[in-house]
Amino acid sequence: MAIDRRKLIIDAATKSFSLFGYKATTMDQVAKLANVGKGTIYTFFKNKEELFYEIITSLLKEMREAAEQFMHSDLPFHEKVDHTLFKLLEFRKEHQLYIKLFQEESDIGTPEVQEVMLKIEDSILNYIQNIIMEAVQKGEIKDCNPEITAFVILKLYISLIFDWEKHREPLEKEEISKLFKLYLFQGLST
Repeated sequence: MAIDRRKLIIDAATKSFSLFGYKATTMDQVAKLANVGKGTIYTFFKNKEELFYEIITSLLKEMREAAEQFMHSDLPFHEKVDHTLFKLLEFRKEHQLYIKLFQEESDIGTPEVQEVMLKIEDSILNYIQNIIMEAVQKGEIKDCNPEITAFVILKLYISLIFDWEKHREPLEKEEISKLFKLYLFQGLST
């Protein structure tokens, strides 16, 4: 059975980026973890940046596939958004690579990591925008600016999930959904 050296390299690089972050990962570390010569890496990838973007592209694909299960469902708009966002934001809590990149972005501000995190956020925002535009066309929600609405929805979720629990007891998923419906879908009016 032939060894898939490219896959070994990608797996090793993912592990290294997850453990050490982008800035501290070296091609020597990746080669050591993959049990290949450093030159072998360069037969598949031009540099560390190209290897990093390959991994991030796979992560984005995985996130999109996870969210797709709700996009084309018959669920009402607010439930579609709710399920989709929780699924996408689970990556932030469960995927070690995402966690490490999030830490590196806030602690060090590595430009390559900032660019990738913006790309991930843009991908999520575009996805939410599509759900919003579909809901407007179906008459499920009022006509609105999909870009701004997607931004508000995402930031509210992030705040309720991550920012809240920095200094308080984490909110349960059901409680977040209820608050989300109250503040965004029903508004505060009586």
